[in-house]
Amino acid sequence: MNDNGTVANPAADTNPDLLPAALIAPLEALLAGRLGDPFSLLGPHLDEHGMVVRTFQPGARRVEVMDLKGGALGELSLMRNDGGATGLFAGPVPGLKPNERYVLRIHWTGVDGDDSGENAAQETEDPYAFGLLLGDLDLHLLAQGRHFEIGRCLGAQPMQIDGVYGTRFALWAPNAQRVSVIGSFNQWDGRRHPMRFRHDAGVWELFIPRVSVGALYKFELVGADGTLLPQKADPVARATELPPATASVVASAAPFDWHDKVWMAERGERQAHHAPLSIYEVHPASWLRVPAQDNRNLSWHELGERLIPYALGMGFTHIELLPIMEHPFGGSWGYQPLSQFAPSARFGTPEDFARFVDACHVAGLGVILDWVPAHFPTDTHGLAQFDGSALYEHLDPREGFHQDWNTLIFNLGRNEVCGFLIASALEWLTHFHVDGLRVDAVASMLYRDYSRKPGEWTPNIHGGRENLESVAFLQRLNHAVAERCPGAIMIAEESTAWPGVTAPVNQGGLGFSYKWNLGWMHDTLRYMESDPLFRRYQHHDMTFGLLYAFSEHFILPISHDEVVYGKGALLAKMPGDEWQKLANLRAYLGYMWTHPGKKLLFMGCEFGQWEEWNHDHSLNWDLLDDPRHRGVQRVVRDLNRLYATEPALHTLDGRADGFSWVIGGDSANSVLAFLRHADPSVIDAPPVLIISNMTPVPRYGYRVGVPQYDGVKQSPGSWQEIFNSDAAIYGGANLGNAGGANVQQEACHGHATSLVLTLPPLATIILRQGRE
Repeated sequence: MNDNGTVANPAADTNPDLLPAALIAPLEALLAGRLGDPFSLLGPHLDEHGMVVRTFQPGARRVEVMDLKGGALGELSLMRNDGGATGLFAGPVPGLKPNERYVLRIHWTGVDGDDSGENAAQETEDPYAFGLLLGDLDLHLLAQGRHFEIGRCLGAQPMQIDGVYGTRFALWAPNAQRVSVIGSFNQWDGRRHPMRFRHDAGVWELFIPRVSVGALYKFELVGADGTLLPQKADPVARATELPPATASVVASAAPFDWHDKVWMAERGERQAHHAPLSIYEVHPASWLRVPAQDNRNLSWHELGERLIPYALGMGFTHIELLPIMEHPFGGSWGYQPLSQFAPSARFGTPEDFARFVDACHVAGLGVILDWVPAHFPTDTHGLAQFDGSALYEHLDPREGFHQDWNTLIFNLGRNEVCGFLIASALEWLTHFHVDGLRVDAVASMLYRDYSRKPGEWTPNIHGGRENLESVAFLQRLNHAVAERCPGAIMIAEESTAWPGVTAPVNQGGLGFSYKWNLGWMHDTLRYMESDPLFRRYQHHDMTFGLLYAFSEHFILPISHDEVVYGKGALLAKMPGDEWQKLANLRAYLGYMWTHPGKKLLFMGCEFGQWEEWNHDHSLNWDLLDDPRHRGVQRVVRDLNRLYATEPALHTLDGRADGFSWVIGGDSANSVLAFLRHADPSVIDAPPVLIISNMTPVPRYGYRVGVPQYDGVKQSPGSWQEIFNSDAAIYGGANLGNAGGANVQQEACHGHATSLVLTLPPLATIILRQGRE
């Protein structure tokens, strides 16, 4: 033992030429954590001594080189500099041939220098004995932003190279001076596994033998100015630690055993514009919690057992999950994600999520994910200033900082960033079989002046406010999805009048499948929140949406955004006493489900939750002990079934010939009546008549014009009342039309025949044309 506490190694004293003068500077850079080209120093090298091996193992006592059968090839010497032992072991290995695989046997220093313990020696292949890892095509596509399998190229990929099992790590960080893999396998020491830099694409790579699935890791980077940056999680990690821990996890590369072949073959038809699409929007962490177990959320397995049968029993065709991509702060509900490729560890493993999707498909339920390509949080372990520069975000805060959410905006003018995001979308759609993505905050992406005052934004190259880079990105995204994911749908949360959101890309549109109709949602909720006494003055709020209802393919959303931040629950928005609130809600749901457009309803609204949604607690499921709330729930269930079984309610959702007003102007009585028609090219089905009375006053003897029966002529015919939101089974007063009404030969509202009806108060009724 030397005076300075280092282990004496006579071989180092007797072999001074083992470290040539040319390697002194690289060694000093290694010791300082600044070595950008570790392969120039470490690994096997051929020099005048023959094959020389160098390995950096600080804290080791001895290092031996072994062949693959366990035979000794040589022992390496511990190098020293003026400060003592360096942790670098080097020496000639006479029995080693060029390109021959070898194993390092590392004897770690135990207590009082004892290395005789059973586990004191570690054996591993040398990471610096492996050649280039990523191919030229990978690097070319990465640089072009056209590598759509980034999740299987960058990040941590368990694999076998030349018979050696381990994990290949790769990271895009073009402006870093040095990048190292750190993790549970190297004591989080950035000096132990510095990576090789591939200049062509700005990518760093390293294969670390015997690092297996489940290992924790991060990246340690030194910026171009020599600054050691905060430890970074892997942007392409496919698994993560459970928050608030922030490490990435080596995920399995084994393919999942899917059982949804039938669903995948049929989903294109199930999600087409002529199909019924009714979506149950769910925040999986708060749909149902377990109070007896510290209020924990359900796992994917438990959600599969509870959520799937519930959504199906309610008649929904799809569930839409608030973002499940890993996010550091649960209060962001997932809308500030940092791991665009990893399902949140809050609910289980990536394999658990795949099983959940598989179970949904086998049961006949589609899965849509909210996905956020607009912005990301500023957490230091994330994407912000990733390699010491504005890599993923814009440098200029007028373009790169989102004032509303205190987040950073993706630089969509950069090929690699666009490629990263498109690859993320494809990861969910292809590897997890997700049926669609709802792209969040599209409006904020399309306009450079979104939520900004004059002087706080920069115009585009033409001097306009349109964000041309975002437009190009969205078109590329939707083109790639359409090309690679048959049957999948893309949904835009877009709140402006931007034209052609759902028009095809080759026609100049953005290429989305559907767009949220936020204008309809705001108008109709404003109407429903008003006192029925004054609704006559706001009648246009219920009719205005039909002026543009067929300009796009719309989804009518009552989403989570409408039941948070002091807006109150959907039921609580309704005016009047408790009976009127419940009646208003039932009437509104009836109007929504019969209005042109697909449907989306946030969890809790389906049974009339009184309290505003709280992401830290379960929904108020105990309300279902009250028959009035069970009645609201039954309204939604029955409307979903009518919507799916009545072709007139869905086959022409996006076409003007599927809708016609009967009564659009009776503002004095706050009555609306319209017809929905089926697509005759799809099915021969009768029209459906919808009438809403939005006052608490019943209307007796109310005449409504109706078309003559267009099928087998059997005049005068009748119309069957197939839904009445005032029915007793829903908690209403049971005022209605005794199951239907006969046609009278009296012209009205432009039709040759008419019905005389009783309109219940604060109610929507649905009648189907039929034979007498």
